[in-house]
Amino acid sequence: FQWSSPPEAIERFKSQEIWFPPPQFYEFCRLCNFSSLRELHKFSSARALEGCERWMPVMLSAAGGFIQLLPGDELYPEDPDYTGEKKMVMSTDKKVEELMKEGGIFHRMVIKNINDVAVHVNIKAKYKHINPLMMNCDNSDYNSRL
Repeated sequence: FQWSSPPEAIERFKSQEIWFPPPQFYEFCRLCNFSSLRELHKFSSARALEGCERWMPVMLSAAGGFIQLLPGDELYPEDPDYTGEKKMVMSTDKKVEELMKEGGIFHRMVIKNINDVAVHVNIKAKYKHINPLMMNCDNSDYNSRL
């Protein structure tokens, strides 16, 4: 075991020292919004009674990778599979880059390979939550000390 701050964990992920699944990458990117545990605690205490939203990512298979679509994204289906029983996977022949250029409303994770993940969000988070910092695996411009 090794303690790592969110930025350190992302750096270790990028350098392929460690691996964690996309939901954890998303959460590490959210944690990068906070420079200290005190800030995180203040934020979580202030929004504790606001509620939360149940959602599941929907996988879109594209040329050159996958896109995990999240609620609010313009490509997210109206009736997603919340139980996992339908095994909903969408596909397209378009390249990931094309889909990113064509789109305008994003809440997604672009996965080009196991250690090449990028979060893209330009929607307002619900319930006074905070969006993850948008970062590619090749970007380390953040200031968290958690």
